[in-house]
Amino acid sequence: MTTSDPSLLRLLVFATLFALFAILESLWPRRERTLQRSDRWLGNLGILAAGSMLARVILPVAPIGAAMWAQQQGFGIFNAIDMPILVAGFLAFLLLDLLIYGQHRLFHAVPILWRLHRMHHTDMDLDVTSGLRFHPIEIILSLILKITAVCILGAPLVAVLFFEVILNATSMFNHSNFALPHKLDSVLRLFLVTPDMHRVHHSIRPIETDRNFGFNIPWWDRLFGTYLAEPDDGHRSMTVGLPIFRDKRATNLVHLLIQPFAKDRNTNDKKGGEENPPP
Repeated sequence: MTTSDPSLLRLLVFATLFALFAILESLWPRRERTLQRSDRWLGNLGILAAGSMLARVILPVAPIGAAMWAQQQGFGIFNAIDMPILVAGFLAFLLLDLLIYGQHRLFHAVPILWRLHRMHHTDMDLDVTSGLRFHPIEIILSLILKITAVCILGAPLVAVLFFEVILNATSMFNHSNFALPHKLDSVLRLFLVTPDMHRVHHSIRPIETDRNFGFNIPWWDRLFGTYLAEPDDGHRSMTVGLPIFRDKRATNLVHLLIQPFAKDRNTNDKKGGEENPPP
């Protein structure tokens, strides 16, 4: 396997699922849109491009590259233990997913990290592009954490590749705005974070914003007591986003980039802040 193969695989999966979810949203929307796609997609996809370019410059070694290095050097826990590759891969996948759950909770709990992460939450609609809308600095911090964890674990290359592809796919899936039949959703959320499950996390109500932190596996929320089945106002009537940055201008790429540095009345209060972005 060459180093370009994982990138090609991720790109193919990304493009295929992005198109699929975008089509499903158009055919069977779960909620009415607050803004038109054209008002949001340019900013959301632009922030993805900015984050990807910054990551390539600052961290040319991705988690997959770190796994290759650890494997070649015999570095890390799983490389030091004689264990079947399937078992090591499964455990590595679970531990990496638990790490992302913990990281997500940390970005909500620490004020300076919340200022970075809140840009993801100021999206007033949820759709496939919302799962790609993360501030470039947050992306860099997340990559550093994942690379460190991959090296310490000595996670098998195939497990890291599978994890990266699945995490990207599920992030697009659970932010998508298409309607799943209730019975199907009830079954799926036993094994996978569904759009209805994750939408609760994007509620304007702080008590709901601090629930359902999982991106991929739903078990951590149940295990650590952060699971909430439904929003109080129902999925069609609930308000998505935060009380701050609810102006259409906040969807602009430049405003998305500067949101973490914009002044607000109280950085510790998810209910505080300016109603509009800076001019």
